[in-house]
Amino acid sequence: MANNHQVKAKKHLGQHFLNDETIAQKIADTLTLKNYKTVLEIGPGMGVLTKYLLDKPITTHVIEIDTESVEYLKNNYLNLASRIIEKDFLKHDLNQVFKGEPFAIIGNFPYNISTQIVFKTIEMRDQIPEFSGMFQKEVAQRICSKEGSKVYGILSVLTQAFYNAEYLFTVPPDVFNPPPKVESGVLRLTRKENQTLACSDKLLFKVVKTAFQQRRKTLRNSLKTFNLSDNLREDVIFAKRPEQLSVEAFIALTLKIEEDIKNS
Repeated sequence: MANNHQVKAKKHLGQHFLNDETIAQKIADTLTLKNYKTVLEIGPGMGVLTKYLLDKPITTHVIEIDTESVEYLKNNYLNLASRIIEKDFLKHDLNQVFKGEPFAIIGNFPYNISTQIVFKTIEMRDQIPEFSGMFQKEVAQRICSKEGSKVYGILSVLTQAFYNAEYLFTVPPDVFNPPPKVESGVLRLTRKENQTLACSDKLLFKVVKTAFQQRRKTLRNSLKTFNLSDNLREDVIFAKRPEQLSVEAFIALTLKIEEDIKNS
C-alpha cells in the first residue's frame, strides 16, 4: 500500500500511486524485450513496478525527481542504486546515459505531463523501439484512436506515424492512492520497421497541428496559412476535415504540400 509520503511526494506531479501488485506485474509484462536490452522507468516512486522490471533479463534504469523517493529506492533496491537518474525526464539529455543505444520506456505516467512524455519519445524514436505504460484512459484512447473517432487528433497522428499503438487494458481508480477521478489505460507503442516518412517530418508535424487547431473546418480553410496554389487547393482531399484523414493520408497530403511549396 502507498504511505503518506508517497501521496505527498507525487501530488504535485499529478501522479497517483499504484498499490495493486497484480496490475504492476501486468504492466511490466507488456514489454516484449525485442530490439533492446535496457528499459527506462519514468517516475518509479516506491518501486511497485520497478521490482518486476528488475526480475526481467534486461538492465533497468529509473528516472525520478522526487528526492524522498530516490532515497527510498537507494535504500530498498541496492542493485538499482547506480542506475537511478535524479533528473526531470522532459529536460534531461538521455544520451548522457544511453550513449545512442536503444532502450524501452515504461511507467505509471503522471497525468499532467503524459502527452509531453509521448512527444519526447517521438523525438527520440531512433533510440526507442518500444514504449508502454499507464495514462489517463482518455489520453491512452486518444493515442491509439483511428480516423473517424471523435478523440482522433494531433497525438494520434504523430504517434502512429512512427509507432504501432495498442490499447491493452483499463485500470480502475480504486487500485491507486489517492484514487484518481477517472479510469486509467495501459498501452504499448512498437516502433514501425520503416519509420522513414515519404515527406518531411517537420512539415508533417506542422500540417497536422495546423489542421487540428481548427478541426471542424475543412482542410481548405484550416490550411490557408500555407499559401498553397489554387491548383492544389482544388484537390478533393481539401474538402475533408482533419479527423477524416488516416495517418497515411496525412503523409500523402504533406508530400503534396511539400511539392507545391518547392514549385511555387
